[in-house]
Amino acid sequence: MNKYESVIIINPNVDEEGMKALISRFTDLINTDGKVEKVDELGKRKLAYEVKKNAEGFYVVFYFEANTDLIAELERNYRITDEVIKFMTIKQED
Repeated sequence: MNKYESVIIINPNVDEEGMKALISRFTDLINTDGKVEKVDELGKRKLAYEVKKNAEGFYVVFYFEANTDLIAELERNYRITDEVIKFMTIKQED
């Protein structure tokens, strides 16, 4: 299993309860075929440029170990979730 870091930016109009639901949904998905080591909620920040007509977004970073097959499924879920306006998954070097 490889180590990954995944950053997602969530729509700033999502309430606190919706944020927790999204984070737990993605954490559960990662835990099906991997292991979440840490989740950092960085809070609302100003974006460098507008994304889907949003100037701000909530940043959440997942640190986890997983097989490569899981990354495709995780990113597919990011794409079909309307609240996620931007995402990036990076493989960490040892």
